[in-house]
Amino acid sequence: MSSYECMLLDIKNHVATVAINRPGVMNALNWQAYAELEQIFRDLQNDPEVRCIILTGSGRAFCSGDDVKEIMLKIGSSEGGSNRLKEVRPGTTPAARAILDCDRPLIAAVNGAAVGWGMDLSLMADFRIASDKAKFGELFVKRGLVADVGGMVRLPKLVGPQKAAELLFTGDIITAEQAYDIGMLLEVVPHDDLMTTAESLAARITCNPPLAVRHLKEGLRRSFHGNYEDMGNWVSQTLGVLFQTEDHREGVASFLEKREPTFYGR
Repeated sequence: MSSYECMLLDIKNHVATVAINRPGVMNALNWQAYAELEQIFRDLQNDPEVRCIILTGSGRAFCSGDDVKEIMLKIGSSEGGSNRLKEVRPGTTPAARAILDCDRPLIAAVNGAAVGWGMDLSLMADFRIASDKAKFGELFVKRGLVADVGGMVRLPKLVGPQKAAELLFTGDIITAEQAYDIGMLLEVVPHDDLMTTAESLAARITCNPPLAVRHLKEGLRRSFHGNYEDMGNWVSQTLGVLFQTEDHREGVASFLEKREPTFYGR
């Protein structure tokens, strides 16, 4: 098993608990964290002892998406945007692909803010159990970008295309109760009960034959979610273009300067 700087991993009773561990920045993902998230799911996929995975965050947040200062600030410059465009390759985000390809049931124990790619990350799970302190938001539009496959594929399947469009086009932040009401969540629980609730569900899963469970997950994916690669290709190509826009640079600058943005459509 690999070692990780940005992730905590505990494996017990066939359940792997993964915690994104960058609490000082609300578990925002930098390049290292993205790489480790991909690697940890590859490692767990290859561990025959792991039958279920719980994903959560350290501290007050589940995941606040991209680390704006490390990722978006650099690629939001005109030079950085051009360089980023050259780096973009058709295909799903590597971390997303590793998660979606993993055949172990995945429970997102959402302990706080799940916004931007953090919300998409929660949508890639088979189950979302949320603390009553959790909040969700597809904030990509606020940065002049589009969502990843979680928002573009999983969200409309869960809440319907009309509600998904509202969340994607507005970037509104919703509470855990609101997320439950629209069908995004399995359950909302008191904050202190979150992990025990997730662990109880994991125990009910892991007591069953693991091969049958894995094939059931694959069957559900085929029947309900379909193939995500076409959307992944479109997302990566579209982001490559949007990273170069003035609106993206303004979305990043206004966030860092804590002011309202002004967008011009270019």
